[in-house]
Amino acid sequence: MKLALKIDVDTYRGTREGVPALVELLRRRGAGATFLFSLGPDHTGRAIRRVFRKGFAGKVKRTSVVSHYGITTLLYGTLLPGPDIGARCADEMRAVRDAGFEVGVHTWDHVRWQDGVATADEAWTKREMERACERFKEIFGEAPRVHGAAGWQMNRHAYRLTQRMGFDYCSDTRGSHPFIPLCDAEIVACPQLPTTLPTLDELLGRDGLNEQTVVDHLLDLTRTPPPEGHVYTLHAELEGQKLMPVFEALIVSWQAQGYELVSLRDYFDNLPPRALPRHRVESGEVEGRAGTLATQADEFLATFA
Repeated sequence: MKLALKIDVDTYRGTREGVPALVELLRRRGAGATFLFSLGPDHTGRAIRRVFRKGFAGKVKRTSVVSHYGITTLLYGTLLPGPDIGARCADEMRAVRDAGFEVGVHTWDHVRWQDGVATADEAWTKREMERACERFKEIFGEAPRVHGAAGWQMNRHAYRLTQRMGFDYCSDTRGSHPFIPLCDAEIVACPQLPTTLPTLDELLGRDGLNEQTVVDHLLDLTRTPPPEGHVYTLHAELEGQKLMPVFEALIVSWQAQGYELVSLRDYFDNLPPRALPRHRVESGEVEGRAGTLATQADEFLATFA
């Protein structure tokens, strides 16, 4: 049974502090993972523009954003200039690869992508993805092979570019199992490995769940494994810092359930030897998260060898 750990790294602080802590924990517990980096400026403070989005204020209140991200991070891009994460944290990023973990692209500017891509045109989308990939090449000396969109936000141009830019697979969506995406009836020949489990920030503070009970809730969801296993998304800013004890308890418990905790690469390479199903990608809501996300449609359309 495989459970892939996908680590989204959104901020400068998360890269400098959360990432090294996660590397140490994962190595100590014998777990694999994929780290997806934000490679341009940290403009976290500009997310305040989401205040009028349905569910955003509730999420901020539930998850104690200030305590997890810190006041300084929440001012980047507004009262404080946003630090260039890739320029200032290249050594930390390379250290992740050198420790044996898979690395890939999350985004160039996290807030800019998350808030702008849904309505962006092809030129804007291409520019943002190319900037992230070029910076990745500067840091790692090779092209990225995996992409995981910031905030699970995509558009049809971005789906097409995952194929054209040569990614082996992507994890841009929420869903139930690996699939080949169809966007506006167009097949995109780049497999999607969707996040299959809710994240801690979607669960904490809902239905009485707290840091003590959320582990049991997630274990209930993974007690009966699907044939393809699971993909769990965590954040360097949360599980890599204040929520690390919760994450370590999850690691230990998932291993006790019989899961091997792996990177997206290992997960993809060990999928059952059959054609991947085709599913439409669409905008949908996920309980506990504000706005709409890129999701896997339920209906099965065909297989893709």
